[in-house]
Amino acid sequence: MTTTIRTATTDADYEAWRAVRIAVLPYERCPTVAEMRDLDRPGRLLVLAEVDGEVVGSGLADRSGDGERASLMPRVHPDFRRRGVGTALLKVLADHGVTQGYDTAGISVDDEEAQLFAERFGFKEANREVEQVRQIGDEPWPTPPTEYEIVSIAERPELWTAAYDQVAVPTIPDMDHSVALKVSAEEWEKEWINDPAAMFVAVAGDQVIGVAGLKLDSDRPERAEVGYTAVRREWRGKSVASTLKRTSMAWAADHGITEIYTWTQRGNESMRRLNEHLGFTYGIVSLTMRAPLPLPD
Repeated sequence: MTTTIRTATTDADYEAWRAVRIAVLPYERCPTVAEMRDLDRPGRLLVLAEVDGEVVGSGLADRSGDGERASLMPRVHPDFRRRGVGTALLKVLADHGVTQGYDTAGISVDDEEAQLFAERFGFKEANREVEQVRQIGDEPWPTPPTEYEIVSIAERPELWTAAYDQVAVPTIPDMDHSVALKVSAEEWEKEWINDPAAMFVAVAGDQVIGVAGLKLDSDRPERAEVGYTAVRREWRGKSVASTLKRTSMAWAADHGITEIYTWTQRGNESMRRLNEHLGFTYGIVSLTMRAPLPLPD
């Protein structure tokens, strides 16, 4: 068996990359080819693993959300595991991280087999995220608040840019990461929303005070991922986040979505409690693991 790792370049390559990702992580939304093209930038590497000409794995090497390390994502189709494909992918991705000047790599694993694989190369747990899932049924629209207004970004597109400055910038550092995520205005526009009709903001006067909504999945239109949910500190404790989330759940029910899901990292107990209050149940646990670069042979 001969394994070949090559760079993904064409749209057909990107579709093959997506097919592996969907097979490995069927419970997570996968970016479309157009979205992946939008994310292309210097230093970002997408590769395919082929065995005798057949695509059996895919990989991504990019900078981490906080910009401090390489983020590595090797994926192998379940039918081709334990044949050295994952090792070949990981080494190519890790070597790329070294060429980009990183001395640490991060990787996410969602099952024991993947965890054991990562530990072989020196990766150790640094954080963990928990999936929370909510079935969508007959969801009533919340009573309109009196102190602020809920509007969709489709109704007022300019508010997404305002939400970056007025909500994202002051609240992203509140997320429980050892180093705060670095999110540029361009990344906010490209990566944190995919359908303006499904994203909502709370507005008080001329200020955006909160944001929440859904990222739709064209591969599984009956399922959607909960987008970034945050409220300015001075408005917390006033049911703003709950009203925003109930609005998005009612919108989901009206648009044929039957399940929504979200990930909350360790330390974000307040959001987990809110989700529990709204009827979310718990699903998969995902570990974030880190290792020094270069990786051992």
